[in-house]
Amino acid sequence: MQRTLQTLLLALLTTLALGVLAQETTIRKNIAARLPQLKAIDEVRKTDMPGIFELRVNGTEIYYTDAQGNYLIDGSLIDTRNRRNLTDERVEKLTAIQFDALPFKDAFTIVRGNGERKMAVFEDPNCGYCKRFERDLQKVDNVTIYLFLYPILGADSTEKSKAVWCAKDRALAWQDWMLRDQAAPAAAAQCDTSALSRNVEVGHKHKITGTPTLLFTNGARVPGAVDNKKIEHMLAEATKG
Repeated sequence: MQRTLQTLLLALLTTLALGVLAQETTIRKNIAARLPQLKAIDEVRKTDMPGIFELRVNGTEIYYTDAQGNYLIDGSLIDTRNRRNLTDERVEKLTAIQFDALPFKDAFTIVRGNGERKMAVFEDPNCGYCKRFERDLQKVDNVTIYLFLYPILGADSTEKSKAVWCAKDRALAWQDWMLRDQAAPAAAAQCDTSALSRNVEVGHKHKITGTPTLLFTNGARVPGAVDNKKIEHMLAEATKG
């Protein structure tokens, strides 16, 4: 009797798996034929909403469709019962950055006090919010800051970033500009600045769309010019346990 039940259960699971595969095949085929401008689908998966499937394209872009691929929804899926934006949660998971995997060779460090606590920041030298953030950051002690130059606001941002990156003392050149409006000489930017383009690639990959963006050792990400109290709170959260 037990063996019969196991056989029936296996047959049911196989049937369900084949059904899901057939739905995925139909969705991929119809979407590709009807929307050739859409990038190749990386993944098709069921959502919590009956009859609606998630399409993941271009690594981290999320769309939704029905089982036949007859409709495409570009927007957020909200769980109203629990007040959760399921799309944002999914994108956040897909774009999460493991702190230890950051390309630290493409950053410079600023160490204060014992430097025990760690955080990383992506900043653009022409970002007004970043300058405000830097003033608050001066009030945070016992921290190591990995500063990733992230010139996304135009050609001048790239030139200023190059000047900082090629300076003899990068941390000093950065703070001279961000805190005292003293720019590093552009003529000094005679070094390998390929790190800057790699930083932009990393940022685009992980959907870092604005500056400053803060990253902490527990995987938390905070966009925007938060004050020193928020920074201290996030550092404390990251060091728990």
